[in-house]
Amino acid sequence: MNAIGIIGGSGLYEIDGFEQTEQRHIETPFGDPSDALVGGSMAGRQVWFLPRHGKGHRLLPHEINHRANIWALRSVGVRWLLCVTAVGSLKQEYAPRDIVLPDQYFDRTSRREHHTFFGNGIVAHIGFGDPVSEGLRAILSEAARQQGATVHDGGTYVNMDGPAFSTRAESEANRQLGFDVIGMTNLPEAKLAREAEIALATLCMVTDYDCWHQEEEDVSAQTVIGHLHANSANAKEILARAVDSIPTEVNWPEHNALASALMTPRELWPADTVERLRPVLEKYI
Repeated sequence: MNAIGIIGGSGLYEIDGFEQTEQRHIETPFGDPSDALVGGSMAGRQVWFLPRHGKGHRLLPHEINHRANIWALRSVGVRWLLCVTAVGSLKQEYAPRDIVLPDQYFDRTSRREHHTFFGNGIVAHIGFGDPVSEGLRAILSEAARQQGATVHDGGTYVNMDGPAFSTRAESEANRQLGFDVIGMTNLPEAKLAREAEIALATLCMVTDYDCWHQEEEDVSAQTVIGHLHANSANAKEILARAVDSIPTEVNWPEHNALASALMTPRELWPADTVERLRPVLEKYI
């Protein structure tokens, strides 16, 4: 199957060259995904889109069922995942409407037990030192540069809970720690994609300077929406270029991440947990 997944805003499946063929509502053992998966072909590849917050932006960051989202994508054969997300900039040189391709994350979330598929009799400790697929990030970087975007390749994404934006004290603390951008959603996607042996990279669209920049307006929903609309055309073109460059062979390091992560002996795996995790564990069953 070796499909490509895209998580982002609900308008991202309106890309030139994407031939939509179906919508699939998938039931998962972890509950409902954010919305139906939109499937079709692009550049001769099977592509599945999922609006992170649901169509019409109905879900708060802490309401997103990341496990259901990634399980659903893996169940339809997704092995490469491109994420598009809005972020606040923590650095002067990362201006609104720039693009950042993070290669690291810092976890400030409070619901980490929801950011793993494992438990209930099967223990896995995934390697996460390099949480972004280097190969897929390189493809995004080249596609963004070909598009003429201002791209910052590499950086640390700090993931806060939300839904409120940062206080000024929090923003300054994140800057002092050397983080580059801040968001509310992408780290759980990266953790779960790694457990599902999906290669992931993220296109961060800078929409604001958080609230640390004294000469700029503090971040607000209206500020974010304005810059997101301006960025959307760029994002669509970059994604189209990237899809055309993604290989078909499933042989990257991320595609075998569980081989060294599973701790519980196979003979001790509970049958109901195995069935629950079948799309994730398929080659180890």
